[in-house]
Amino acid sequence: MARLLRAATWGLFPWRGYCSQKAKGELCGDFVEALKAVVGGSHVSTATVVREQHGRDESVHRCEPPDAVVWPQNVEQVSRLAALCYRQGVPIIPFGTGTGLEGGVCAVQGGVCINLTHMDRILELNLQDFSVVVEPGVTRKALNLHLRDSGLWFPVDPGADASLCGMAATGASGTNAVRYGTMRDNVLNLEVVLPDGRLLHTAGQGRHFRKSAAGYNLTGLFVGSEGTLGLITATTLRLHPAPEAIVAATCAFPSVQAAVDSTVHILQAAVPVARIEFLDEVMMDACNRYSKLNCSVAPTLFLEFHGSQQALEEQLQRTEEIVQQNGASDFSWAKAAEERSQLWTARHNAWYAALAMRPGCKGYSTDVCVPISRLPEILVQTKEDLNASGLTGSIVGHVGDGNFHCILLVNPDDAEELGRVKAFAEQLGRRALALHGTCTGEHGIGLGKRQLLREEVGVVGVETMRQLKAVLDPQGLMNPGKVL
Repeated sequence: MARLLRAATWGLFPWRGYCSQKAKGELCGDFVEALKAVVGGSHVSTATVVREQHGRDESVHRCEPPDAVVWPQNVEQVSRLAALCYRQGVPIIPFGTGTGLEGGVCAVQGGVCINLTHMDRILELNLQDFSVVVEPGVTRKALNLHLRDSGLWFPVDPGADASLCGMAATGASGTNAVRYGTMRDNVLNLEVVLPDGRLLHTAGQGRHFRKSAAGYNLTGLFVGSEGTLGLITATTLRLHPAPEAIVAATCAFPSVQAAVDSTVHILQAAVPVARIEFLDEVMMDACNRYSKLNCSVAPTLFLEFHGSQQALEEQLQRTEEIVQQNGASDFSWAKAAEERSQLWTARHNAWYAALAMRPGCKGYSTDVCVPISRLPEILVQTKEDLNASGLTGSIVGHVGDGNFHCILLVNPDDAEELGRVKAFAEQLGRRALALHGTCTGEHGIGLGKRQLLREEVGVVGVETMRQLKAVLDPQGLMNPGKVL
C-alpha cells in the first residue's frame, strides 16, 4: 500500500532527501564529493555559469539551472550516478546538445544534470544488417561522416546537429521523414539506465532485428519519453542505402493554398519524394537575406528526390506537371551537390534567419501535425491568424507528413506580447486537435504543452502514462515537470 501511495503522489511534492535542508542551487558538500567519487573531480561542476548553460535550451522558457552538472564517461558511471541520486531523492535531468524547443532540460526542481556528450563512441557497425550502435555523444552529422564510404547513411534530419540518443528521447524527425520515417521508425533497440541504476536493453542485449512480436514494445515506450523514464546510454539505429542520385528543386506559388494543394497532390500521385518542405513568403524573405539566396518572395516548396537516374527523371516530370497545374512559377532544379547543400543549409538555418528579422528578441517555435487531407485547411487558417495577431512570425514545415512550425519572435521582457504568443500557440494546438491531429509532431511536450497533451489523449490516456511513470520512476526523479 505504501508503494502505491508513493506512486500515486510522485508528482505532487517537491523532492526531499540528501540535501533537503538546502535551497535550490545548493547541494550538500558530501553529496558533491560522492558525485566526484563516481566520475572524477574534473567531471563535476557547480559553477553558476555552467549550471545556467545546462538550464536552458533553444526555447523561450526561462533558464532553470540544475544544482550540479556531471559528465560521465561510460554507462557504468551513469548507472552509479542514477543509483546515488535515487537513494538520496535527487532529481536527474539528462542533457545532450541542448537543441530542444520545449524546455526539456530546464531543472524546475533543481537536481543533477547528467551531460552525456563525453560518451561519444560508435560501438558497433553492422553493414550487412544495416544497423549501428551509438552512444549519446554521437551526433547525426558525426555518424554520417563515419558512414560516408560505407554506402549507407542515417537519414533522420531535424536540422540541428543533435545527439542521436537525444533524438530518440524526443522522438525527433525532420525533413526526410516523409520517405524514411521518424526516430520511432528507425530505432531498433535502446540501452537505458533506469532511475534506480538498473540497466535495461529494451529489445534484449545486442539484438538488432527488423521486427518482433515478443512481448511489449519497450523500445517504443522510451522513444519520445523526453528523459522522464530513464537515461538513454546507447541506441541501435536502422541505416539506409545511400541513394544513387539526388536532385533538389524549388518552386514558388501564388498562395499558401496552391503550395499546400501541390503537396497533397504529389503525395496522392505516389511520387516517392524524399523531402518536401513549405516556407511562407515571410520565411523566404528571411532566408534570402540570411543565407544569400535569390528565391522569389512567395509561398515556396523545397523538394528533394532520391533514386536511380531513370527513376528521378520520371519523378521530376510528374512533379513538375502537378505543381504547374497549381500555378507554380520560378521552378528550378539543383543537381550539383554544392547547389543542393546551399538550399538545404538555408532551410536548416531558417530558425536563425527568423531570429535575424528582429534582433535582440527570442524565438518561440511551436509545431503541430494533422492528417494530410486537413493540411491545406489548417495552414491557410494559421496564416490568417498570424497576420491578424500582430505578431512577427513565419510558417515553415515538413508538410509531406502534415507537420509544420510557426516561428514567432517575442520580447521576453514584454509580458503582454508573451501572453499573445502563448494564446496563439494554444489556439494552433487546439485547431490541430479539432482536425484529428496532434499538438506536436516532433518538438515534444516538455514544459509548454502538458495541458494540450491532456486534451489530446484524454483523462484515461494521461492516467495510463502516469501509472507507467510511477512504476519506472516511483519517486518522480527523472526530469520532473516534463510531459505530465
